[in-house]
Amino acid sequence: MNQPFLEVQELISDGNAAATPVASIIVLHGLGADGSDFVPIAHELDLSAIGPVRFVFPSAPVRPVTLNNGYPMRAWYDIHPPSTNPAVPRREDAAGLRASQDLVQGLIDREITRGVPAHRMVLMGFSQGCAMTLMTGLRAPQRLAGLVGLSGYLPMAETTAAERGEANRATPIFLAHGEHDPMVTIDRATASRDALLTMGYSVEWHAYPMEHSVCGEEVDDLNAWLLRVLGARPA
Repeated sequence: MNQPFLEVQELISDGNAAATPVASIIVLHGLGADGSDFVPIAHELDLSAIGPVRFVFPSAPVRPVTLNNGYPMRAWYDIHPPSTNPAVPRREDAAGLRASQDLVQGLIDREITRGVPAHRMVLMGFSQGCAMTLMTGLRAPQRLAGLVGLSGYLPMAETTAAERGEANRATPIFLAHGEHDPMVTIDRATASRDALLTMGYSVEWHAYPMEHSVCGEEVDDLNAWLLRVLGARPA
């Protein structure tokens, strides 16, 4: 699928732009950020045991965000203010989520055409990017190596069981969250984790004494997990 309006940055993990990647990691940023947001984190990861890894950093389209008074910013989908009535379910932008699901699936398909099979791909995201990782990865028709969700949640949880694909039912999932996160509360994150566990997914869960951010211990834990799920250099 062509992505004519989706800006993408890339880097190869060993610094050799001419190297042939043996795996790809697609990284989805959070609300208001862009594809450059997680480039420094990629530089902190040591994946030399795997071989050259292509990091793909797309930037979400610019759209008005209701939560921010309609101000246009990079966002994978719209966010509505939470209801003052706790009995009222959260309102989700289903159309926006599904449109960005198509965009992210297009990036997966693009990597396949470039020579990296889906089972050598990790889909990873922070906050809104975490939501898009779970939204897309659980519904993807190709088996992925793993899904990484940082400081986010499971979107459209009530439809996930019915819509999920067979290909990724056994795909490992890494979830990490800040215990003091004011943006996406730890309760919302653990509810998402529990929903995935109930559906039978294999989830590695980590919580850290931080807010809506990334910490060094988290990067170390993620590094170890990536080495496990991507394994050694393929023959």
